[in-house]
Amino acid sequence: MGRSRAAVVGVLFAGVLAVSAAALFVRLADAPALSTAAYRLLFASVPTIALLPMRGRRELPALHRADWGWLLLSGGCLALHFATWIASLEMTTVSSSVALVTTSPLFVAGVVMLRGERVSRATVLAMLVCLAGGLIIGAADVGGGRALAGDLLALAGAAFAGAYFALGRRLRAVTSVTTYIGTVYPIAAIALTVAALAGRQRLSGFDGQTWLMFVLLALVPQLLGHSSLNWALGYLSAPFVAIAVLGEPVIATVLAALFLGELPGPLRIAGGIVVLAGVYLGLRAELEAAPAGVALAGVEPAPA
Repeated sequence: MGRSRAAVVGVLFAGVLAVSAAALFVRLADAPALSTAAYRLLFASVPTIALLPMRGRRELPALHRADWGWLLLSGGCLALHFATWIASLEMTTVSSSVALVTTSPLFVAGVVMLRGERVSRATVLAMLVCLAGGLIIGAADVGGGRALAGDLLALAGAAFAGAYFALGRRLRAVTSVTTYIGTVYPIAAIALTVAALAGRQRLSGFDGQTWLMFVLLALVPQLLGHSSLNWALGYLSAPFVAIAVLGEPVIATVLAALFLGELPGPLRIAGGIVVLAGVYLGLRAELEAAPAGVALAGVEPAPA
């Protein structure tokens, strides 16, 4: 069933706004990185598992063995993305961490090109502009020590996010969004819980604010944010979705300034402007290449 271009892009940007709140919630939670990531996915998995039978009863038995392997790999990449990125927030600023983790489009482009999919020159240019903006935002922290370790973890998170986006694009061609997230979220939740236990990170004894942050992480950036992005992957190319997410550093920086007192300096402001310019260039390039009707990625989308 078709969707209007405006509706699909509108859902995508609502998802971007939602995921931008994640860093703030993580900072306000007094818990280890793996525990925070595990509870985010555990709480988010409850409603997705409840909705899974809606379409999963029909779609899951029809999947090939290779598709199941891709689902497991996607869940693993999602778990590694959250584990590395949330750990980075303990070592560096929100603006630097989010700016670096949202360089994922470069990794997306690499994955899709390895799979033989075409990425236009205009899209690649937009990605490079966004990368330049991200590097400008993060430049204030690249001085060695703990901040540098946090920056490197954020980049690792970007690599895993890129793989997750690319795999999601492949899997959304054969599954609905409810089937996809109802399978991938629990896989990631189990992996993160096992990792937290293996790392002897506490999973109990948190204060009320921390539990509230866990719930908000599950509801806002995960269920509303990531689920919107996964839905959009059924209609938009993976690079398009990943480019749109590059607006996150700007929004996250504003939230950090308002609620955490992390005021952005001139470099971060300049970098935010460059990132927004890259987002604009990328969206314009992809929209101009797409038909006016839906299936913006040029494929017939899976049922949503």
